[in-house]
Amino acid sequence: MQFGRSYEEFEVGATYKHWPGKTITEADDHLFCLITMNHHPLHLDANYAEHSTQFGKNVVVGNLIYSVLLGQSVADISGKAIANLEIESLKHVAPTFHGDTIYGETTVLDKWESKSKDDRGVVYVETMGYKQDGTVVCTFRRKVMVPKQSYLDARGGEQPARPTPVI
Repeated sequence: MQFGRSYEEFEVGATYKHWPGKTITEADDHLFCLITMNHHPLHLDANYAEHSTQFGKNVVVGNLIYSVLLGQSVADISGKAIANLEIESLKHVAPTFHGDTIYGETTVLDKWESKSKDDRGVVYVETMGYKQDGTVVCTFRRKVMVPKQSYLDARGGEQPARPTPVI
């Protein structure tokens, strides 16, 4: 199984469909809210959400959806990354509710070689997340510094620091 890509493997215009999807449970949402100290009742209080919001039920906190999409993209996009350089234009397009399943895909918008180091480059990508019915819920763009193959070869190849079993 591939885990990320080297600079040479990215092609402008390519789209990677991340698999599998993730069904967001109430427990996922509440744990994320508590860990991040987001105690807004829209996410935690079903009675409040039912009687005081336009949705009539709890809405999953948007940063959980962003985090799931970012995680889904690692195997295809940033699994070999040297650094995430920038996140831009994060948009929460539609609400997500407990029980919705999130799918993601990422398109390569551009790429360029590093000006300061010849063993790496930057890929500029846009990730889109959508629910099981196809409704887009979140989009974001980011710039990721990725190694060229020469960088990987100098550091142990595809699985650097992997030990050899002692039998």
